[in-house]
Amino acid sequence: MNAVVAGLGLAAKHGRLFLILGLLAGALLPGLAQAMKPWLRDLVALLLFLAALRVGPGRLAGSLQRTLPAVLTVLIYQLVLPLLAVGIAHAAGIATTPAALAVVLVLSAASIAGSPNLAILSGADPAPAFRLLIVGTALLPLTVIPVFHLMPALGRGAEVLLPAARLLMVIAVAALAAFALRKTVLVNPGPAGMAALDGASALAMAVVVVGLMSAIGPALRTAPDVLLGWLALAFVVNIGGQVLAAFALGRCGVGHDLPSLAIVAGNRNIALFLIALPPSVTDQVLMFIGCYQIPMYTTPLLLSGFYRWMARG
Repeated sequence: MNAVVAGLGLAAKHGRLFLILGLLAGALLPGLAQAMKPWLRDLVALLLFLAALRVGPGRLAGSLQRTLPAVLTVLIYQLVLPLLAVGIAHAAGIATTPAALAVVLVLSAASIAGSPNLAILSGADPAPAFRLLIVGTALLPLTVIPVFHLMPALGRGAEVLLPAARLLMVIAVAALAAFALRKTVLVNPGPAGMAALDGASALAMAVVVVGLMSAIGPALRTAPDVLLGWLALAFVVNIGGQVLAAFALGRCGVGHDLPSLAIVAGNRNIALFLIALPPSVTDQVLMFIGCYQIPMYTTPLLLSGFYRWMARG
């Protein structure tokens, strides 16, 4: 048992490297990526379980006391920003283009399930990201309706009701199981136990990203120029969104929660819409969804230093 804890602690120290290896495996081993796809739902549930285990019931309860700021943040992220993007797209005459659809879908989405894990790997407090994950997913069926109404190419906002409810149920089950474990077995995990949990999160995320990259390998061989364009857009939306959010949150005096909240700003669960929307829409943005995983899973490598600098500021 001690060897397992030590090994997971070592994985925590090299968590960012494992994410990069997962990205490379997904892009260069398409057979493995395709084989991982059926397990993605289960792996996402595991990520939620590990994040809840790391946060613990006490810290989450304290975090949820600040629900009103979380609701306001979610409304800005999931309603104000996508409506602004819709307005710009219509004004520019590009509202029906795949790129515009991709940007609006990203901005409309709630936090990814792995945002608390990304916060951990970036050296940030995962509790604020977990709070936004819960609140954002709960409000998603309401926030998407006006956005979809103004962007008819996306279909009807009501189509996300069932997937959002399903995701909320998965979050609830994972959190309850994790909190029960913290109350009975891992009452006081200590520094070594926390490091082991961080290592387990890093390994789980590295496995998840392999399956999410299934569309990248074929495009890398057949249409590298198209792939490059989608990849550039993914970096602008994800990394650019995080940096802009960090500066805006800094101006608002957010303080300790800033890195975690900024991580959520750029890392959204666009994959949820694969379940909710018709293939005529999702087929146009599949390449973007694959490319979007690259800035998402390199966030700890690219921005952890930036977040430390922002925290000092």
